[in-house]
Amino acid sequence: MRKHLIWASATLAFTLTAVSACGGSPSSTTSPASNCVNPTAVHRAYVVVQHADASRQLQKCVGFAGDTIDGQSLMDQSGVEYQTQTFSFGKAVCQVDNEPAQFSKCFADTGPNWSLFVETNGAWAPAQTGYTQVTLHDKEAVGWRYTADASPAPPPLPKEQR
Repeated sequence: MRKHLIWASATLAFTLTAVSACGGSPSSTTSPASNCVNPTAVHRAYVVVQHADASRQLQKCVGFAGDTIDGQSLMDQSGVEYQTQTFSFGKAVCQVDNEPAQFSKCFADTGPNWSLFVETNGAWAPAQTGYTQVTLHDKEAVGWRYTADASPAPPPLPKEQR
């Protein structure tokens, strides 16, 4: 059970926000800086989403005034649709940007789940915590990848918006 929770945490760390269902429509990958939420803010952070169909990608930018922004605020302010479920270990992401379109369980026994990555200094790393515990600085990002791979590759790096 503990081994499963550790694996689930890694996958959940990738997704540690159990998402429940419903959602928005997928968008194209990059948008101009004018599309950044709070475009005049001093700092920017990004949400990058890589769907199971690799041609479906999404990037959102959020401007913020403080030194950091937490993962929960970044997701909420980005406008990216996501759903979570709460478990004894915390939240886990079940759906991002309307994928999957529907689900009865947050974590599929077989098939794809969401994995979370954190980008700093131009490189992705698998998240070691859930998205709600992530803290980002200027030009950093969270990345979501929907895949059945046990060791998923990260999504594409964000394209910085000026």
